[in-house]
Amino acid sequence: MQFWIIQSLNSLSLGALLFLLASGFSLIFGLMRLANLTHGAFFMLGAYFGAVALRTFEGANFWIVAIGSGLLVAAFGGLFERLVLRRLSTNPLGQVLVTLGMSLIIADACLILWGGDPIPVPTPAYFQAPTRLFGFVFPTYRLVIVGCALAVSFALYLLLERTRIGAMIRAGVDDRQMARAVGIPVSKLFTAVFCLGAGIAGAGGVLGGPVLSAYPGLDADMLPLALIVVILGGVGSLLGAFVGSFIIGFIYTFGAALVPDLAYIILFLPMIAVIAFRPRGLFGRLST
Repeated sequence: MQFWIIQSLNSLSLGALLFLLASGFSLIFGLMRLANLTHGAFFMLGAYFGAVALRTFEGANFWIVAIGSGLLVAAFGGLFERLVLRRLSTNPLGQVLVTLGMSLIIADACLILWGGDPIPVPTPAYFQAPTRLFGFVFPTYRLVIVGCALAVSFALYLLLERTRIGAMIRAGVDDRQMARAVGIPVSKLFTAVFCLGAGIAGAGGVLGGPVLSAYPGLDADMLPLALIVVILGGVGSLLGAFVGSFIIGFIYTFGAALVPDLAYIILFLPMIAVIAFRPRGLFGRLST
């Protein structure tokens, strides 16, 4: 029983991290029709920013560092979209190749700047005491990550469903040409969504730091999981990203624990089934 409870809680924390990564990825993919292969690098860059800031400024507030790192990554993402991706707006294949190239550049830059050894991110002191659940001891911070993911999901829901900007984003995801026809500034919308997705990924990297650390290859470890989440949940669907993240979190955690040699095979089976029988994903909609 202890095994199942602990692994379930671990699955929830991994699913929460995947949501912080995949939510922005899904929105960018849905609006821009761009598989942004730099997104995992944004997550890793945020983790490094947070690790270095917390190590350099001893006693720095963890939440301020997470927000600041997210803003820095968002600014970098906005510049990248404006200066590079915008010039390739009529060349989708070129955009994908450029995002792949940028992810490799970021990975090599991190390796040069911070070396090949993992940099641990300290858990905030006020979350270091363990929590007792059902008679078992579990790291409090992992539960905090789940709470952060729920808070971000609620904030994104309010943004997308209860604001004018959200209505424009949804219109752009459903039908870009019609959105342009009714006067929605799709160009500015692209930049705003790209910054939002990059910023959430960067802040998520800091939040995931105490669990994963900052290390070379973090981007390559996380990006495939985000891709699977987006395909499973549905492109451009916040609900799909949320549900898909926790499904993949459970499959990956229990697969690695029970049958480690087949963990990736088990992980990709749901994606294959969805592609075969529901290509738009569990919560995807038809788009043009």
